[in-house]
Amino acid sequence: MPDMSASASLAMTHFVTLAKEVDEDKVTPGVLGFIVFAAMALAVWALMKSMSKHMNKVDFQESPDETSGKNTTEGPSGKASPAKG
Repeated sequence: MPDMSASASLAMTHFVTLAKEVDEDKVTPGVLGFIVFAAMALAVWALMKSMSKHMNKVDFQESPDETSGKNTTEGPSGKASPAKG
């Protein structure tokens, strides 16, 4: 490996020795995997909390329709007029 400084070469030798100590049949996600998983869990928790807050604002009861059961139609002015026929 040409053009490597002494500190980079020393770091590479330490990483290579650490890599050889790892069991090749066992793969773990490590610290980075935990941090990514924790960040995703925190994001899901925040989204669920926000969704719960928005769902509590929704009124699920329908208001009774004033014209239900009556035989009337709304005219252009918005007032109810008797049905024709």
